[in-house]
Amino acid sequence: MALKQHGVSSSTGAVCCPSVIQALCNCGVVYREMERLEDAVAAYEAALAVAPNYPIVRTNLAVALTDLGTSLKLKGQLLQGISMYERALALVPRHSDALYNLGVACAEAGQIERAMFCYELTTHFNPQCAEAWNNLGVLHKEADNLERAAECYMAALNIRPNFPQSLNNLAMVLTSQGKAGEALSLLQAAISALPDYAEAHNNLGVLQRDVGAIPDALASYERALALVPESRNAGQNRLLALNYIHPGEDPAVCAAHAAWGEAFQARHAAHVLPEIRPAHRDMTPGRPLRVGYVTPDLFTHSVSYFAEAPLSHHNKQRVQLYVYSCVAKPDAKTARLRQQVAAVGGVWRDVARLPEQQLAQLVRQDDVDILVELTGHTANNRLGVCAMRAAPIQVTWIGYPNSTGLTSVDYRFTDAICDPHDTKQTFTEELVRLPGCFLCYTPAPDAPPVAPLPAAANGFVTFGSFNNLAKIT
Repeated sequence: MALKQHGVSSSTGAVCCPSVIQALCNCGVVYREMERLEDAVAAYEAALAVAPNYPIVRTNLAVALTDLGTSLKLKGQLLQGISMYERALALVPRHSDALYNLGVACAEAGQIERAMFCYELTTHFNPQCAEAWNNLGVLHKEADNLERAAECYMAALNIRPNFPQSLNNLAMVLTSQGKAGEALSLLQAAISALPDYAEAHNNLGVLQRDVGAIPDALASYERALALVPESRNAGQNRLLALNYIHPGEDPAVCAAHAAWGEAFQARHAAHVLPEIRPAHRDMTPGRPLRVGYVTPDLFTHSVSYFAEAPLSHHNKQRVQLYVYSCVAKPDAKTARLRQQVAAVGGVWRDVARLPEQQLAQLVRQDDVDILVELTGHTANNRLGVCAMRAAPIQVTWIGYPNSTGLTSVDYRFTDAICDPHDTKQTFTEELVRLPGCFLCYTPAPDAPPVAPLPAAANGFVTFGSFNNLAKIT
C-alpha cells in the first residue's frame, strides 16, 4: 500500500516527524477526494499512530470514518455504517456530521430513542443544522408529540425559510390539527421552493381531499404521479379519491383500479413466492383451516368494530387463527382484540415494522391457507404481501369499497346490497356475496345506553353525518 513509501511503522510509533505526519494526512486527503475511503482511513490511522495528540489528525480521521460510514450505509451495510460513525465519535465526540449521520442510521435501524438523542446532540453542537431539526421533528411526529414536532420544524425553517421538507412536514402537523388554511400556505410554499417535490403534491391532495375539494385533490395526485409514477401513496390516494366523486360502476374507476394493480404486481414480480402445490400442503381431511388476517387498523378505528366479531368467534376446532397486526400505535382496543384472539386459540403477531417481503415470508412459513386483508387502498395497507402471493387463497374484505385491482387477490367478500347481482362494476376479484350483510358491527363495551328517540318529542326525524367532508356529496 502507498503508506509504506513513507517508511512509517504504525506498530512501533517510532517516527514522529511533522513532515511525515503531513505527508500521511495529504495521502488521506487525496484518497478521500478519489473516494478511496478505506485507504483514506488507513492513512489517517497511520498518522494518528505516530501523532496521537494532533487534533487535526483526529478530526481528519473522524471525517473520513464518517464518509466511509455513509458509503457503507448507502450500500446496504447499515450496521457497519453505524460502527464507522461510532468510531468517528470516539475520536471527536462533538463531531456534528458524525452525530447527524448516526442519527439517520439509527432511525433507519429502528433505534428511535438513540436517533433522537443523536439529533438533539447535533442541534446542540451545530444549532444551524436544519436537517437535524427537521429529522428530529419527524421522529417526534411519529411518536405523536405534535407540539414538539412543530417546534422542531419551525427551528429548521428559522434557519432555512424555504426548506421544502420542513414546510411540507409542518403542513402535515397542521393538517392533523385541522388548521387547513395554514397547512395549505405551507404546502404551496414547499411546492414553490421545489416544484418537483412529489410528496408535497401528494400531501396537498390529501389536504384538498379532507376539505372535500376532490377534483383539486385528483389533480394534485396526478401531478405527483407524473413526477414519480411508482409513488404508492399518490397512486392509492388517487384510487380512493375516485370513489368520492364517481359511482363505483364507472368504467374509468374500474379501469384505474385494474391498471394500478397490474403495474403494482409487475413491480413485485421478482418477489412473488413459489407456487404452492397440493403436495406441499397438509391435506388431512378435517384438519383446522389456517386463516390469517392482515391489517393496520386493529385499534380505535372504524374497521376494528367490524373485524372484532370474526376475530373473536372463530371455532378453534375448525379454524386456526393468525392475526398479523400492523398497528403502529396500539391502544386499549388493540389489547382487547389481542385477548379475544388468544381466547379462541389464535396467534397474534405484531408486524408493524416488518417489511412486506418479510411479512409475506412469515405468512408462508405459518402455512396460512386463506389470507384476508382488511384495508384495500386505505392508509398503511399491506397489499404488497398479497402481490407476492403469500397464501394460496387471498381475500379482501371490510376496509375498502372497491377492488384491490390485484389479480393475486382471489375473492372479495361483499353482499347483494352493496354489489347487486346485476352490477355493472367490474372487479379483478371474484365476488363472494355473504348472506344478509357482509359485515357485523360490535359496539364498544363502554358505549352509553341508547337515548330516547328525539323524533318522538320533536315530531320529525333529524338526519346527521359523522363522516369526513370528502364523503359528503
